[in-house]
This record gives sequence, C-alpha cells and structure tokens, in this order.
Amino acid sequence: MRIATWNVNGLRARIEFLTIWLKDRAPDIVGLQEIKVTDDQFPFEELEALGYHAVINGQKGWNGVAILSREPAEVIETELPGHDAMGSRLLTARVAGLDFTTVYCPNGKTLTHEDYPAKLEWLAALAELFEGRSDGDLQTVLCGDFNVCPEPLDSWRGEAADGAIFHTVEERQRTGAIRNSGLIDTYRDLYPEEQTFSWWDYRGGAFHRGHGLRIDHVYVSPAVRARAVRAQHDRDYRKKKDGFTASDHAPVIVDLDTAHD
Repeated sequence: MRIATWNVNGLRARIEFLTIWLKDRAPDIVGLQEIKVTDDQFPFEELEALGYHAVINGQKGWNGVAILSREPAEVIETELPGHDAMGSRLLTARVAGLDFTTVYCPNGKTLTHEDYPAKLEWLAALAELFEGRSDGDLQTVLCGDFNVCPEPLDSWRGEAADGAIFHTVEERQRTGAIRNSGLIDTYRDLYPEEQTFSWWDYRGGAFHRGHGLRIDHVYVSPAVRARAVRAQHDRDYRKKKDGFTASDHAPVIVDLDTAHD
C-alpha cells in the first residue's frame, strides 16, 4: 500500500499536475493540504475518473485539506477541537484499515506575528488530540505540512537556522510532543542520517541551489511503522511537468508492506 502527503498550494492551479502524479506514482491514499477550494469547486468527477474517492474539508481561497483514496473513506473528524477559528486545517478518515489524518499546520509567519503563538497552541492541541492513538495495534497515520523542521538536519542551513521561524525550540517541542505521544516520524526513523527536503522557496533559485526544508511529515503508530518498507521525498515532482508549474512542496511517499494489510 502506498500512502502520501502533499501540500499542492492551490488545487485549481495544480489539478493537471496532480493528475500526472497520480497516474505516475499510483498512491492508494493521499493527504492533500492547501487545496484552497470549497466543496462546490472541488474536482470530484475528474478524480473519480482516475479511480479516486475524495473527502474534503475545504475553505475558499485559503487552507483546506482533502483525502484521496482508492477505497471509499468514512470521515471521522473535520477540525481540531477548539481551534476552528484557524480555518480548515484537519481531516481524519477511516480508509483501507487506517485512521488517516491530513493536517495543514499554521505557518506562524514571523516570531513577532500574532500567528506564531497561535501556531504553538495549535500544535500543542494536535499532540494532545493524538494521545493514545498509537497504542497497541492501532493503525494511525498523521501526515501533512507541519511547518516545522524537527532538527537541524532538516534545514539546508543546519544549526545556523536555529531560532528562526520553523526552527525554534518552542516549535520543535510541540512536534516533539507528537512523537512523544507514540507516533513515529517515518522518514527519519527509516533514514536517521539522510538530509532531504520537502519544500523549497520559489524565489532565489532555492530548489536548484538545494536550499530546502523538511517540513512535510508522515507520522505513524508503531503498528504502521512495522509495515513501512520505504519512504521518499518525491523531488522529481517539484519540477515542471508538461509545462505545468509544480507546488513549492514535493510529495512525501511511504510504502507499506501489503503482507500486513
């Protein structure tokens, strides 16, 4: 089984690009972020023609998350309790034996912006929500754009970026609490010393210069981690395809051993 997460940075601008990727990579379940559309704007029919069911928690022009899946999905949650004022940023569905959550965590903007403490509160609430969801045989996936580099290895600047937005002690403590709840950062657990990125600024030739950040993550319960055989940041899909412009994020893919399905 192939699962993935991808911040598409606007679905209407990226639908052709997403179509190419779905045909090429053939994931079974995908969590999307920053779809920036409502239900009536969402391309359900186009995706159904590609073999995908879709459930969404949309928002006009901003935020918005969706789950695409080969099998029909049952929606379980559509918001982080007490934080709906932050917009449509969370969606949980039960599909193919997994409790699959996609999140678009607040960016925070700058350390002095009012969104920064709101980001810290949101991340803390997310960690609290996932307490107990990694116990025993629970098949839990929490994936998305977390807007945090968990450690210096996850930033092209390394330790020189410590203290900057996405790299603060406070942000890292909140994502650390998610891991302390029992969830595992799949990529980092599989490849503890590899430096790879999931986001590159459009400006300044960041992608070609290797100036990236690993801020998109797939956290899983131990029962799912036992099934994970590989993970990758699909860097090739940060490049233009057939004239279509990519998102500034690359998809993150995790392959699960079907022998345990």
